[in-house]
Amino acid sequence: MLTTERLLLRRIEAGDWREIQAIWKDIDGSELAQYDRKKETDDRSVRERIEIWASYAKSREHQFWAACLEERLIGFATFHQQEDGAFELGYGFHSAWRGKGYARESIRAILQELRKQGVRKVIAGTALANLGSVRLLEALGFTQYRTETVSFYEDAAGNPIEFLGGWFERLLP
Repeated sequence: MLTTERLLLRRIEAGDWREIQAIWKDIDGSELAQYDRKKETDDRSVRERIEIWASYAKSREHQFWAACLEERLIGFATFHQQEDGAFELGYGFHSAWRGKGYARESIRAILQELRKQGVRKVIAGTALANLGSVRLLEALGFTQYRTETVSFYEDAAGNPIEFLGGWFERLLP
């Protein structure tokens, strides 16, 4: 468990599934949905997925963190070790809590914890059109090192709907 000025950060627990479901549904209903794979948001699917996340509570290689404001889970951050030893960051915060610095505050604290665990490099991918995510990564000290064309969806004719994605990295000396 970690604490920041405003947040409690802890590993995801099985009982967190409803709050994470609300975050995924919130993202699905926004313009950000086009920049990520569709998540199954029915009760059974979310409950099963979060039970898997919770099963990694003591893992170093797969870390699922809840960002809690008082008692309420407002967002999450995930870190998965890649073959080259770097950890890939993923995150999601409910729109009611975006733009208030909570994602930056929580991820910054978790990056410090990862550094203590011996992690030396973290990477993250995001759509370059997702300016909030790009700004967050840059504020956390990440730098862009490559771009790629990405598609998660097709139009009515079956053609890929493409966007430009950016890969960012941060070294943890």
